[in-house]
Amino acid sequence: MRGPDADGPAMGVRATWIFLTVVIAAVAASVAGYGSKPGDLFYAAVYLAVCSVAWWAPLRLPPGPARRPWLLIALAQTLWLTGDAIELVYYYVFAAVPSVGLADAFWLSGYPLMAVALTLMVRRRAPGRLRGGVLDALAMTIAAAAAAWQFLIEPTLGLGYPVLETVVPVLYPVGDVVLLAGILFVALSPGARTAPTRLLLGAVLLYLAIDIGYNALPYVLDYSVVERIGPLILLGNAGLVAACLHPRRAELTTPSDATASLHPARVLFLGLALMTAPTLTLMHAGFGRAEIAALLATTLCAAFVLARFTIAVREQEHAQARMAYQAQHDPLTGLANRAVLGERLDRVLSAPGAPVAVLYLDLDGFKEINDRYGHEAGDMVLTTVADRLSGVVRDTDVVARLGGDEFVLLCPGLPAGEATQLAGRVLRDMALPVAFRGTDLVVGASVGITAHRGTGPQSTAGLLRQADAAMYEAKRGGRGTWVLSRDDRQDRQDREPSAALGELRSVTS
Repeated sequence: MRGPDADGPAMGVRATWIFLTVVIAAVAASVAGYGSKPGDLFYAAVYLAVCSVAWWAPLRLPPGPARRPWLLIALAQTLWLTGDAIELVYYYVFAAVPSVGLADAFWLSGYPLMAVALTLMVRRRAPGRLRGGVLDALAMTIAAAAAAWQFLIEPTLGLGYPVLETVVPVLYPVGDVVLLAGILFVALSPGARTAPTRLLLGAVLLYLAIDIGYNALPYVLDYSVVERIGPLILLGNAGLVAACLHPRRAELTTPSDATASLHPARVLFLGLALMTAPTLTLMHAGFGRAEIAALLATTLCAAFVLARFTIAVREQEHAQARMAYQAQHDPLTGLANRAVLGERLDRVLSAPGAPVAVLYLDLDGFKEINDRYGHEAGDMVLTTVADRLSGVVRDTDVVARLGGDEFVLLCPGLPAGEATQLAGRVLRDMALPVAFRGTDLVVGASVGITAHRGTGPQSTAGLLRQADAAMYEAKRGGRGTWVLSRDDRQDRQDREPSAALGELRSVTS
């Protein structure tokens, strides 16, 4: 059965950018024709097409928590489309659009859905690591809320309009603040920052820019000109859909190893948030000499506090990075340790249909070198072996030292045939002498191989046991050889009797 990305990541990326390009061209046409009946109908048709893809993209994903945020985003886009459709009906059927009506209910209901979707993404991509990002996001959100109150909400409250015509327009800036909080949670939480995350951030920021434009631009431009920015909302919708279409969309809904760091821009935004309240207060009271002096003093104090805060956080980050490295790496060779190997293998086995090969390596003659030349020579051999193993694998593979002279190569996506070729290269590299104080130290290796085809259940411990058993079989067979595990040999014999028999003979001869 073909999955959603059966044609490969490259095809998925290409389809994502083709979709975006088509929507951008359609939006340009919509802006040009906006306000005319054909232009408005074309805009509605494009919007309907984008919403259809917004539903199709998540519905093709496996059911589960990772799909729910995308479904909420699709629902929010559909509600906004419904509001636009209601307004078009009022305009072309009844020849009058009410200042406040049913369309507002659909438009406003999309904001909390979007915010919930973004929050669900954050909770899945950085579980247990949200405290710092949430606090920073709340600080910036409160600053934005204060500015929205002073410039967008408070001026409209005393104009004498009826209750609905006063309350409903105020709810749009409130919705923007809620949406801003959601996207700040994503931007400030730990996690990968590739194309899907950038598309998501860009789309939501475009929504916010359009809403601010609707409120601010009428002060400097004719409203008929401002209305033409309306179709740009489709670019935001398309950005969200493209994030879901992208093959790497899982970075938004699955836990990530990436850690949050204090980017300079983050400190700048925190400084702006810190200065928002006093600046708005002084703007309201007026800028006299005393007020300007107070503002300058407050700015300098805030700058010094943030500088000290930044230094403290950097020191903490460096300490945490050192501890994390020590907890995940062998202190002598710098290779991954047993804990990291188990975690990575668990992750690979949890992906259905993903093949993986494990090579279990034990050095031959290492004890004799330790006994004759001492532990310093043994350490030299181990570090050299680690360098050679790291040089023979791919960037996506993991080389781990389990302890003593035992090493494991974890190779995701590597079938059994290629794993045996890799074992041959490993054996050739291990046979090369190691220079130590004018003496050539010679060790060999025995390699056990097991390859999981991604079909049927398999445990991390079971896979390592199979490779370990195959390694001991190689040692009993004369050392300096590799052996495929019994289960893999039987599997290959069932599928390719002649090839498996020839391979077995080459190993045991």
